[in-house]
Formats: sequence, C-alpha cells, structure tokens
Amino acid sequence: MEEQHRAGVRPSGSGGRLSTGLVLIALIMVSINLRPAITTVAGVMNQVPGVFGLDPALLPLLGTLPVLAFGISGPIGPWLARRVGTGRAVAVALLVLAAALIVRATVPALLLPGTFVAGMAIMTASVLVPQIVKANRGTGWWTGLCTMGFGLGAALGAGLVQPLEHAFGGSLRSALAAWAVPALIGAFLIHRPGGRPTAAPASGGTVSGASGTATPLRRQRTAWAVTAFFGLQAMLYFAITSWLAVYLVSRGLSSADSAALLAWFSLAGLPASLLAPVLASRPRILRIMAPGLGLSVAVALLGVLVAPTELQFVAVGVLGVVQSAGFGLAMALVVIRSAGPQSAGRLSAMSQGFGFALASLGPLLAGLLHAMTGGWAVTFCVLAAEAVVLAGAGFFAIRGPVVSVGSAESAPEPAGPVGAQPRGVSSAI
Repeated sequence: MEEQHRAGVRPSGSGGRLSTGLVLIALIMVSINLRPAITTVAGVMNQVPGVFGLDPALLPLLGTLPVLAFGISGPIGPWLARRVGTGRAVAVALLVLAAALIVRATVPALLLPGTFVAGMAIMTASVLVPQIVKANRGTGWWTGLCTMGFGLGAALGAGLVQPLEHAFGGSLRSALAAWAVPALIGAFLIHRPGGRPTAAPASGGTVSGASGTATPLRRQRTAWAVTAFFGLQAMLYFAITSWLAVYLVSRGLSSADSAALLAWFSLAGLPASLLAPVLASRPRILRIMAPGLGLSVAVALLGVLVAPTELQFVAVGVLGVVQSAGFGLAMALVVIRSAGPQSAGRLSAMSQGFGFALASLGPLLAGLLHAMTGGWAVTFCVLAAEAVVLAGAGFFAIRGPVVSVGSAESAPEPAGPVGAQPRGVSSAI
C-alpha cells in the first residue's frame, strides 16, 4: 500500500474513483496547455516583427526555438519528479510556462529567450504525463484524452489568438500573455493529485537482468525503438505543418484556402488522436497498427502529392487522421512498453528528448529538398520513405522486453511480441 501511495496509485473504492477522476481532469487541462505557447505565435507570425521589433530574418529561429528546447530538456521532468513529486513537478513546469508567456509578451527583448524557456517548461510537463497515467493505471482512454488535449490546445491557440487580440483592443501582447491563465489553472489542478515524490531507481536508472547484470536504458532495444517511432512521427509532423500551406499555394490555392486546409489537417486528426491509444491497448490490433500507421502515412503523403486541387480537402484530411493517430500511438507506446511509473517517466524523457531533437530537422530537410529541386515531388517522396522507416520502428517497438529502470517495478517480459506479458506486468495505458 505504501509503495502504491508513493507511486501515485489511488486506492480502490468510491474515494479512489473520485481521486482518479480528478487526476484525469487535471491531466487533460495540463495537456491543453502544452501547445498554445507555440501555435499562438505561429498564427500571428506576420505581426511579430512590427509588434515586438524583431528582425524578420529571425522569424525562423522563433519557430525553431521551442522544438530545440524540447530536445534538450527531456531529463528535467523525471529529475524534478523524484525530488518534489510528479504532480508538483508538472505544476512547477506550468508556473514557469505562465511566467515565460507573460515575460515574452511584455518585454520585447525577451521574446526569443521567453519562447525558449516556455519550450523547456512544456517539455518538462509533457514527459511526465505518461508517468502519471501509468501510476494511476489509466486506460487507453486516458492517453487518448491527453493526446487529444495536445491537439485541442494547438487548435485553440491558433484559432483564438486573433479574437483575443480584438477583445483586448488590438493588443497582441495581451492576447499572447492571456494564455498564462489556463497554465495557472492547470498548475493548481495537478499539483496535488498528480503523485507524491517517487523513490529514485535502486539500480541508478538500470534494470537487472536474470543474471543480475545491470542494463542501462540506452542499451534496451525497446527503448530505442519507441524513441525512433516518436522521433520519426514528430519529424514528419513538423515538416508537414511547416510546408503544407506553401505547397498548396504552389498548386494554385489561395493563401486563405491553404491556411484553412492546414487548420483542417489538425482538426481532422483530433478523433484519431483520441482513438489510437484506445485501440493500441488491444494487443491484436497493436500488432497491425504499429507498423501499419507508418505505411498509411506514406500513402497519405503521396496522395496529397498527386491529388488534384479539388480533392485536396479529402487528401489533407486523410493525412491529418493518420498523422495524428501516429502521435497518439507514440504516446501510448511509452506507457504500454514500460514496466511501471518510473520507467514510463524515463522512457518518456528519452523518447521525447531525442525525438524532438530529431524532429527539429524535419522542416529544414523538407525546405532544403524543395530549394534544391525547385519542386515538391522529391520532398514528398523522401517524407514518404521516412514514413516507411517509421513503420519499421513501430514493428520493433512492440516486440521484445518492456522497458524497466529498476527492480522496484515489474520485471521485463520475455522477448516476443506484445500480448505475452507475464502476470503482473500491465499492458494498460
């Protein structure tokens, strides 16, 4: 019982159900806060130089900074959770996020540093979401709702920034700073139910095999397969969102129609981001789904490339569905393929840290290929080839032993496909 309490697992009974429900509500609120800091600026990028006095040449850096921050700040979340508790660690991250949002909006000289700090805070909270889900034995719906919260937050950030600007009398700074309010609400909701301090792994971040030999996380092949899956799908996402509108304009669509289709890309994927983790909790579906999603993304990319203008609404919608499903599955794999809450936190930090570092190359690679060839065929074909590699990463991510960082958690399962877990190792998301 004490071990469960320290891990943040709630007791059974009506009181436990109420407490678990509060955790889920808090997690959804946290998830909604983990994208607006990026999409609000992206939605008004053309106004930023005039309002903040930023050199237009630095606008690409403004878009890249959050992703770079994601790539280097992954270990902060698990480190902080071991000292103050998982829920409080997420609350601290959201408080820092709120402060960064206010500072960057009110002090023009700190726009770039504030954006970088906001990215670090987002990453710190993001890597702990799977750990809290795992600690509370959340179902696939938990991960699905949290994943959908990411997409909903992104859509709200992009869609509401201009209405908020009008509501504040034309003040873009106030419209950007206003997003500190939901961050503060999320911090308040999560600081208690998210979990108490967790003990550091007895083996110093390693798992002991049958022979007693310690295996570092970096030497566990399942961890690297999950990391590859997360990174490749994120790389595709950032490449698509950065260049899709530009590509559609080159096909003859207006800027307004291209922007609307980019928004449709995100909205069409919301149901898929909810349902993908739910379906992934079924081992028979997961065996097909993990590699199948990569192949589906490849086909959808080629569909956008060859579809006539009048069918781009359908093609972009299909791409949005399979791409969002990939993100939902990536988050689900962190939970499914980890032995316990500490393992989920460490695997989340590794997969998102390395993954977002890889993802930062996506827009650059796509842009370079377009500039070198003068067209889009090679770019889309290379991205489709990357999606095939994503399918391979999905295949290996669901095979072999689960990831474990300490003997306090369930022992790793024997090698083999998902669905053969030993008794006591939960496959629930």
